[in-house]
Amino acid sequence: MDAGNSKTDVAVVGSDGTVYGTARGGGFQPQAVGVEPAVDVLQSLAAEAEAEALGELRPPLRIGHVSACLANADFPVEEERLSAELSRRNRAAAVSPTVEVVNDTFALLRAGLPDEGEPAGVAVVCGAGINCSGLAPGGRTARFAAVGRISGDWGGGGHLAEEALWWAARAEDGRGGPTALARELPAHFGLRTMLELIEALHLGRIERQRRHELTPVLFAVAAAGDAVARAIVERQADEVVGMAAAALARLDLLDADVPVVLGGGVLAARHPLLHERVVELLAVRAPRAVPCVVTAPPVLGAALLAFDRAGAAPAAYARLRAHYARA
Repeated sequence: MDAGNSKTDVAVVGSDGTVYGTARGGGFQPQAVGVEPAVDVLQSLAAEAEAEALGELRPPLRIGHVSACLANADFPVEEERLSAELSRRNRAAAVSPTVEVVNDTFALLRAGLPDEGEPAGVAVVCGAGINCSGLAPGGRTARFAAVGRISGDWGGGGHLAEEALWWAARAEDGRGGPTALARELPAHFGLRTMLELIEALHLGRIERQRRHELTPVLFAVAAAGDAVARAIVERQADEVVGMAAAALARLDLLDADVPVVLGGGVLAARHPLLHERVVELLAVRAPRAVPCVVTAPPVLGAALLAFDRAGAAPAAYARLRAHYARA
């Protein structure tokens, strides 16, 4: 399982690397709806994927291990609660599977690491939100609380949209300098002014979840040369590299030849201004680190973590990666 803020993927994978069933659903937000309702969604998707797998395998289907990489599992106590709830749900099975819950950043990290040798590296996820995790030889990890401003975070698609709105509003009413965002953001919704857009958002005529549509508008305005939009995008690059460098330093990897895995919708899009600045800044902060963008679904990483636990054969890793390379 890989459950992010905006979507959840579940796959039933055989020990030989064959993907027998998949399912996709909405975001995983236990902090908003509660642990049990959030896990209900996971279990529903698991049942959907298992039903597809049964069509391929025929009964019986035995799940031996559940590898769950979950957004909003930001503290060990949250991982423990979610693991306990998933385990409780699966005790009804004829053979109760083992369950491992980790933060979803570890799925991206594992997907970007090689399958041979002792793994080490750092991953930065910049999608709806932003987070980072790292792994050193020997299994030592680094991670961040990543619960918003109170944990020092800046960025992610939702935050970028809010920043764009803030600067555009101030440009229109005179509190800030000019920016094309004041024209392009309302135009995206067929409106003429920021005041119209602010009113529509405030009164709910435009649903809150549609704000994420403004992030690509921000990048387009930045690419056209708008100074305010460019500054926002450059700040995002600074934050991505700041998280990566901090994780590398905590793991004593700043001078090591290790991958810095970049993923999530914002980074996977490889917007030239953002991507090139990330690469440039990373070369200064960690000259031997190797940036790489992973576009495969992070559920691949969740399955690879299960393979690591089971000691799967090299052919199983290859078959699984080939499946997601084709997907």
